[in-house]
Amino acid sequence: MEENVQKRSKGFEKFLQHVEIVGNKIPHPVSLFIYLSIAVILLSFICAKAGLSAINPATGKEVVAFNLLSVDGFIKMLTQAVNNFTTLPALGLVLVCMMGVGLCDHSGLFNVALKGLVERSNASDTKIIAIFCFLCVMADCTGGAGFVVMPPLGAIIWASMRRNPMAGMFAAYASVSGAFASNLMITSMDVVNVSFTETAAQLVNPQYTLSPAINWYFSAFSVPVLTIVSVLITIKFVEPHLGKYNPAYADSDNDSSDSATSEQELKALKSAGISLVIFVAVVVALLVSGILNDPKTGSAIASSAPFMKGLTVLIAFMFGIPGAVYGLKCGKFHGIAGIAEALGKTMAGMGGYIALMFFIAQFLSYFSWSNLGIIFAINGSVLLKSSGLPIWLVLVLFVIMCMIINLLIGSASTKWAILAPVFVPMFMLLGYHPALIQMAYRIGDAITNPICPTFAYFGMLVALAQRYDKRSGFGTLIANMLPYSIAFFAFMMVQLLAWFFLGIPFGPGAPLLLN
Repeated sequence: MEENVQKRSKGFEKFLQHVEIVGNKIPHPVSLFIYLSIAVILLSFICAKAGLSAINPATGKEVVAFNLLSVDGFIKMLTQAVNNFTTLPALGLVLVCMMGVGLCDHSGLFNVALKGLVERSNASDTKIIAIFCFLCVMADCTGGAGFVVMPPLGAIIWASMRRNPMAGMFAAYASVSGAFASNLMITSMDVVNVSFTETAAQLVNPQYTLSPAINWYFSAFSVPVLTIVSVLITIKFVEPHLGKYNPAYADSDNDSSDSATSEQELKALKSAGISLVIFVAVVVALLVSGILNDPKTGSAIASSAPFMKGLTVLIAFMFGIPGAVYGLKCGKFHGIAGIAEALGKTMAGMGGYIALMFFIAQFLSYFSWSNLGIIFAINGSVLLKSSGLPIWLVLVLFVIMCMIINLLIGSASTKWAILAPVFVPMFMLLGYHPALIQMAYRIGDAITNPICPTFAYFGMLVALAQRYDKRSGFGTLIANMLPYSIAFFAFMMVQLLAWFFLGIPFGPGAPLLLN
């Protein structure tokens, strides 16, 4: 039996090696979108010459493929390149949001807040594990800080409880990465996703606008669910599988110690918390007074309400104000100049993203001008209707497809920029709000993050694991991450289907069906 287990383990590791090899052969995202743009140009020529067209059921008008290789197409691509870039929603929305998140990150607020919450929890092991897993699920709001802070912190906490530190780091990484679609707050990922969703929805209706909160109800509900799942998988599966920790295999240079939160940091943390409460109180007061509500309907969640239109800026302030207060109080920032320096570092760190957005903007514009996106969406919706497949099954298959793609392409924005122009219009033409397909994508994108060898932070986890056990490799990590991915898939799919069959809104102003 042991030989069979070893054979299966070696076979699985070989499979993972092949996945890694294939993933590494995928071009850099910039190259990928250059190739995709060229492909769209050539395909527009072929489809235009073939007379490809479709009747848009939303308008009743014929949509004809436009040849980008024509003189008009060439001039349009040449003269509109800058405008394509500067008007891309994903550019401004994300940069504004990340300024606030960046202040929290550079001030050290995220690190101290996450550590302090765990340090101050005087409770049983199970309660500490539950609190820790909850924080990991919520850590998506910190951007990449959760991936950096939580795994080593998990190892330290588990070691202090005389449990296997490997289980702590695995629980942390799986919870942070696998819960990428879940949070009690509107995060920068909500902003990133909706920017592409809105652009895709405008292929059907150019006036269509969406809020970053369109998946909030679903995401918030899944937080306690995934927290409970993470705790159970850790205690019932991962810890028994790892067994008792053997320090003999640890790296001799490994140091499990970590500095405790200082009194100055705690005082600064308290001030940051007070500033956050004041900010939230001001926003609530503006909502109650009606200043941020839709002047016609009085609704705060209507897409035309100032609250929803300004949500990205409010998110930036929600993170930026506490981050600035904390940095000033603990001495990390020296006046406005220190805050400005931190903002500069944040924007410098976004350089790669900004460069990528230029090429994504061209691809999306070419796809829109060629009319290929709406034509494929119309024909795809017709095929779905005639296939007889129930929509709930299509959703499940779409999630599985996204899970597989995620193993090869780690960037969430890259995948959704490719998928959204086809699938968002397709589901809109079937009568469903874009929030449905966006949520399905986010679930598929998140579930396989824990076992994705091409994910940016996976290599970091390998290095961390080898500090505690030099025998650790990709196979070790995947074997312990897989139970989380399987459990997350099961529970998230149950929740998605429950939302679908019960017709529950996915967020403010985001019902299941279009009006």
